[in-house]
Formats: sequence, structure tokens, C-alpha cells
Amino acid sequence: MEAEAAKYIGAGIACLGMAGAGIGLGHIFGNYLAGALRNPSAAQGQFSNLIFGFAVTEALGIFSFAVALILMFVV
Repeated sequence: MEAEAAKYIGAGIACLGMAGAGIGLGHIFGNYLAGALRNPSAAQGQFSNLIFGFAVTEALGIFSFAVALILMFVV
């Protein structure tokens, strides 16, 4: 019984990575927009950094969700 409770606690802790992804997305796009408004000529050069940051942040949420599912149903 204690092992099952530990699985659920571990899955909940693993899901904290999804909260970090949600917070990070707002910062990524907000900072890009602020920089693009200050210097519009440099915005196109930073767009690839924006897409890369979005992909890494989104992957963090997906990986943490996958770890939570693995902890709940496989272990």
C-alpha cells in the first residue's frame, strides 16, 4: 500500500515540470515581443531563438508528463 502511495507522490512531483513549461512560455514570447518592439530590425534574427526556446520549453512539459505516466502505470 505504501508503494502505491509513493508512486502517486512521485508522479505528482514529476508533473511540476509542466508548470515550469507554462511559466516559461509566457516569458519566452513576452521577452521576444518586448525586444522586437524596441529593435524591429533585429526581430527576424531572433525568431529562430524564439522557436528553439518554445520547442525546448514544450518538450520539458511533455517529458515530465511522460515520466509521470511511467511512474503511475509501469513502475
